[in-house]
Amino acid sequence: MTGKYNVGIIGCGLIGGKRANALKDFKNSKLILAADIDIKRAKEFGKEHCCDFTDDWRKITRNKDLNIVVVATTNDMLAEITTDAIKHGKHVLVEKPAARNPKELMKVINAAKKNRKVKVKVGFNHRFHPAIQKAKELITTEGIGEVMFIRARYGHGGRIGYDTEWRAVKKIAGGGEMLDQGSHIIDLSRYFMGDFKSAIGKCKTYFWDMEVEDNCFALLETKKGQIAQLHASCTQWKNIFSMEIFCRTGQINIDGLGRSYGVETLTYYKMKPEMGPPITTVQKWDEPDKSWEKEYQNLIEAIEKNMEPDGNLYDAFESIKIIEKIYREL
Repeated sequence: MTGKYNVGIIGCGLIGGKRANALKDFKNSKLILAADIDIKRAKEFGKEHCCDFTDDWRKITRNKDLNIVVVATTNDMLAEITTDAIKHGKHVLVEKPAARNPKELMKVINAAKKNRKVKVKVGFNHRFHPAIQKAKELITTEGIGEVMFIRARYGHGGRIGYDTEWRAVKKIAGGGEMLDQGSHIIDLSRYFMGDFKSAIGKCKTYFWDMEVEDNCFALLETKKGQIAQLHASCTQWKNIFSMEIFCRTGQINIDGLGRSYGVETLTYYKMKPEMGPPITTVQKWDEPDKSWEKEYQNLIEAIEKNMEPDGNLYDAFESIKIIEKIYREL
């Protein structure tokens, strides 16, 4: 054993690389082994991140020297690998949406119920962006009342050949843009509002030549009547992240996530007693994205304090149920 937490990463693509880089901030964690079905990519990953490599993911989930498994594969493998890791006593950080549909995810949940010592964190890293955290703080401490409604847009413009990638194949991805970026804004809306009782939406394929949607429009409602109006798109030619949170006596706008999405900015409008133009404050975070590190830290805290991580299997299940309802309307 080389660290308190010995980690294996399954999936050596872009997200697997982000997870590996995030581990470098933790002296108590060590990346030991990486797996990918493409052995050449696994080898290159191992060389870059100074770890062993394999093309057999079971050599990670069943490795007695590992205690944390990061699952960063295509959507069709997320649930199967996570379930196997849980059965073999591993803590898991699995990328969202954690499964292709509620039925798949329920198998993961049932496995976790049988091994309650294992902690499973779902990769909703947006919860750990500073503007999101600040918005949560403002709603909690500023006395601006509960959230009335939310408007959110999250989109990118794809790239040449986007419609030939795995995300464009329904059997592999399980769905399109609603399941991809849409799962993030659904999760964030739940983060601020709580569970939704109903969901309606329309999914459309306007531009890309693929069998899944490139745009989805959703209207979600809580038991209290709060509304989330959401749009996820991969025909957004200028990348965008925008979330507007309207409370009884204040409004919070969050724009950007850094890099191509623009500087992460929170604008807070606080209503005056006499109303009229609100008191406006602006805060910006123009530094490298540390949400991946903060999310991993949350998993470690959940393990050490025996608590549920922030963004768990229940959160993933509630989000994917909403997506399934919208897909059934097609």
